[in-house]
Amino acid sequence: MFLKTHKTASSTVLNMLYRYGEERDLCFALPLGYQFGYPLPFNAHRVKGYRGPHVAEFSIMGNHMRFNKPEVEKVMPVDTFYFSIMRDPVALAESSYAYYKAVAPAFKKAKGLGDFADNPRKYYDPRLRNNHYARNLLWFDFGLDHNANFSTTLARRGEAAVRRAFKLILVSEHFDQSMQKPSGGSSWVGKAAAAQPPALALTDDQRLKLREWNALDWHLYQAFNRSFWNEVDRFGRTRMDQEVALLRTRREVLARACLRDGGRPVEASRIRDKTIRPFQSGLVKILGYELQPGLDNATHQACLRMIRPEIQYKDLLDARQFPRAAPQAAQAQAPAIPAGGAYVRKDPSSQLRTGELGVGEGGGLGVGGRTGEDGSRLSRSNNNNNQTLLRGGGGGKGRIR
Repeated sequence: MFLKTHKTASSTVLNMLYRYGEERDLCFALPLGYQFGYPLPFNAHRVKGYRGPHVAEFSIMGNHMRFNKPEVEKVMPVDTFYFSIMRDPVALAESSYAYYKAVAPAFKKAKGLGDFADNPRKYYDPRLRNNHYARNLLWFDFGLDHNANFSTTLARRGEAAVRRAFKLILVSEHFDQSMQKPSGGSSWVGKAAAAQPPALALTDDQRLKLREWNALDWHLYQAFNRSFWNEVDRFGRTRMDQEVALLRTRREVLARACLRDGGRPVEASRIRDKTIRPFQSGLVKILGYELQPGLDNATHQACLRMIRPEIQYKDLLDARQFPRAAPQAAQAQAPAIPAGGAYVRKDPSSQLRTGELGVGEGGGLGVGGRTGEDGSRLSRSNNNNNQTLLRGGGGGKGRIR
């Protein structure tokens, strides 16, 4: 179970899980829409196909929710592995401000993030809907009281609760390192959808004020960042550097094989295939990728799977898992409400198979493991003048999928 926190590169992780589960024909615990009733605490009945505690067997859960473990335990098996991801609260605040300015009253009233940081209480009213995006957003997503007054005792109690529930916390600022073996599993090749944030110039004093305003999040981030680097030390810094260098090399090879212009991200409006345009929201431009022309069908499908944005990927999995429900969903045409709770203007580039609109954070590009599923090494071959990654030997059977 992956707790998908907001503005932390969590969509990249979720897309890896989507691809992993799809390749192995696993059953996903999917939301009725695109989130599990967020920002309300998670309830098991928000899962599509849920018929009671452990009636259906789900293998992967990862869409946005406000964590509520007793309800999650009704859905997921008893041996479920829980993990999540965190980000420095200042960087998270910058991203949250740019993405949710239109729906969070505290951000909407401020002239800029610096103005908000100078006097957050001037703009922040805890009673107003969607203002949770403006304070201790990590703490909120983990199901804790984000408006509580900071104390060391409270912060440590919250940290302990997170440690009890989650076996692994990834660190957004060290994403490539987080994909390596200290995370408790095989390494991944990941390439996040790129965001092009507007300039939000902050002074050092304003950054300090944002950490004070988000003191509960800052405590969590510092605690789990220390734990992460303790794991790296046990793993070995030199060994980690070697693993990260290998991952980045393989990612570059994948980008050259699959993507136009060596994998340079482009604005959504310039992506010819509208079905892989990332959803846009707020002040941030969410960039995407275009596939190389002339790829053979098997390679095209493998590469497409790696760059398909989160929302479109969820629709695809939903249609496969609930084939009879897909036509009904396509006729619903109900206006969807994004994470912030505001209606989203319909845009052709974000129209989805189900007829709904939602909020996403882009897609991801990656392949699980340093070797293929069958244990063979991934290598590069030339096929019809296009670089293609092959699993094992030549021929169609060996292509990545």
